[in-house]
Amino acid sequence: MTTAICEKTETTLVKKLLADAVKAGASDLHINVGMQPVQRIHTELILTKDEPITAKQAEDMVLEMVGPERYKVFLETRDYDFSTTIEGGFRFRVNAHYQKETVAISFRLIPNKIPDVTQINLPSSIIELTDLPRGLVLVTGQTGSGKSTTLAAMIGRINKTSAKRIITMEDPVEYAFENDKCMIEQREIGSDCTSFASGLKHALRQDPEVILVGEMRDLETTSATITAAETGHLVFSTLHTMNAAQTIERAIDIYPPGQQNQIRAMLANTLQAVVSQTLFKRIDKPGMVPGIEIMICNPAIRNCIRENRIHEIPNIITTSRKLGMQEMDTSIAELYFKGMISKEDAITTATNSARMEKTISPENKEIFLRQLQMQQQMQNQMPMRN
Repeated sequence: MTTAICEKTETTLVKKLLADAVKAGASDLHINVGMQPVQRIHTELILTKDEPITAKQAEDMVLEMVGPERYKVFLETRDYDFSTTIEGGFRFRVNAHYQKETVAISFRLIPNKIPDVTQINLPSSIIELTDLPRGLVLVTGQTGSGKSTTLAAMIGRINKTSAKRIITMEDPVEYAFENDKCMIEQREIGSDCTSFASGLKHALRQDPEVILVGEMRDLETTSATITAAETGHLVFSTLHTMNAAQTIERAIDIYPPGQQNQIRAMLANTLQAVVSQTLFKRIDKPGMVPGIEIMICNPAIRNCIRENRIHEIPNIITTSRKLGMQEMDTSIAELYFKGMISKEDAITTATNSARMEKTISPENKEIFLRQLQMQQQMQNQMPMRN
């Protein structure tokens, strides 16, 4: 991750700041006029030792990265998403915007290696989702919760294990895939296609088995995504929701009241799983680790969706661990007992802090880990879903 920036090319201010962020192991870099650049390293914001950024410098950074034509679009829209690359192959997702009438920029480092599903602490039931022949899989969580990393790992596994045609629609393209067993096309919104909905409409005529939609952000995109899953494709997408029940409610609430019964029936038939996650700072070594809730759509879940009994879903997740489902609090407790996260983070992030404090007490450790082991053994004995 610390490959030197090539000295043959001119090192501009933005290239220097991005190279410094890579060397520091930062996940994000933020530029605000009148302030020194700020790096986020393992969840903490750290002020760099650079000089405060001027208004002219911020404007020049955006112009350098997007060029004159796209810069005109930025000036009109006042918000602009794109990606940029520096020497060494390090790529960044970028949002340029205005605040207090000055340009501000947020960078997110995109690792230049596709993560392996076995190396980022994903449960086996998530890995199994990549073997599904069809349906909709949603990966959810707040901004910065690792959704893109999880999706990239899942697409990467399909690429290694199956000969399929994969089409992704992203805003912007983040992880850059290289064809292995799969043929992968990556389309960027704004340059390769005009919108998610437009890209999805045409993707159905491009013979994909697997489709990745960066985000179900509006009614048109959500409708096209569900239709793609309904027509026999395996579709992955994201929502900014915190758990499975909230995800289903959000997807339904996007539709007008008169259409919500219809969309419940469609979701009940097409939704395969919801993976909700949040990131924790590791205490055993530098880095982050995800806490994960997993909802697998079994007949009980499908009936809850169809009959608008969404409030019953958390209880079904709790009682269906042998099927690969997992509560967020169970995941958090496991991370704590494995020595990966702090007691404070475990308690404050739990959905039920009082119960979590009792669960992770020393006298419960052996019982908790033994139950997890038994549930894993039962899950391994279950037949594969199709």
